[in-house]
Amino acid sequence: MSAGTLYSLKGKRVWVAGHRGMVGAALVRRLGSEDCEILVSERAEVDLTRQEQVERWVADRRPDAVIVAAAKVGGILANDTYPADFLYINLMIEANIVDASFRASVEKLLFLGSSCIYPRMAAQPIEESALLTGPLEPTNEAYAIAKIAGIKLAQAYRRQHGVDYISAMPTNLYGPGDNFDLLSSHVLPALLRKAHMAKVTGAPSFEIWGTGSPLREFLHVDDCADALIFLLGRYSDFEHVNVGSGSDLSILSLAQLVAETVGFNGEIVLDRTKPDGTPRKLMSADKLLGLGWAPRIPLREGVKSVYDWCLKTGVLSDSRSPSEERSV
Repeated sequence: MSAGTLYSLKGKRVWVAGHRGMVGAALVRRLGSEDCEILVSERAEVDLTRQEQVERWVADRRPDAVIVAAAKVGGILANDTYPADFLYINLMIEANIVDASFRASVEKLLFLGSSCIYPRMAAQPIEESALLTGPLEPTNEAYAIAKIAGIKLAQAYRRQHGVDYISAMPTNLYGPGDNFDLLSSHVLPALLRKAHMAKVTGAPSFEIWGTGSPLREFLHVDDCADALIFLLGRYSDFEHVNVGSGSDLSILSLAQLVAETVGFNGEIVLDRTKPDGTPRKLMSADKLLGLGWAPRIPLREGVKSVYDWCLKTGVLSDSRSPSEERSV
């Protein structure tokens, strides 16, 4: 092992659960530069919400390391409309994978949470210790509770059984393979779609929800994947680790950046009848940075690369929504 490495992936079988999601696909790309065998599970092979199927698949494939990047995800509207789905599906996926991994003697497991696990009014920037110190944001409470349960499950197996299970909390992510459906997407892909459609249709404006004042942090998914592989090899402890860029900007500023990237010169209209969500959500990246990792893709450069990918794939002209059940 190299200096600072606690767990080497060399020659290991690594299961990326949720490989078709944005994060999972980025992890597969990143693992391609490691000397390891990448395992993926297709939906036709195993339903991750069914315990027996997951146990059978893991027992048969015998992964050495597991990254739990599988989840049902969505934006404010989807979370607020389908709380039962977000709670039940995510609880089942994480519980089945964690327990099946334990039964199959998996050496290392990394569970991926979400920054929405933190209290709505947490002190900024949000440190890992803020978990469970206050009320959650109501619009995505069900998803947050499921992710908190996943963290606690990994910690419980670590404490009771002495296994090397860790958790990481990615901030708001964006990148190729994102969900661009306006009814279920996160803010950045939604803005890209709105700005692009306004441009190509010659509309004088496009609309964003709320006041535009909430502050958000964004990290390119390829930076996130790099950080996760870094943690897989160099972190082994009880507390979860934030994965973020360490800087934020307002939703209105983001919309302006997106409009500039797309080449839309019209007006950005604020729909103040819609909710803002959490006023600010910036995670402290001090712990991760202290371990020796740092992001490499600036936001402006990252948004441009994603828009170029969108134009190449035609995804912004496709009204269909990609599946949400396999991505974080």
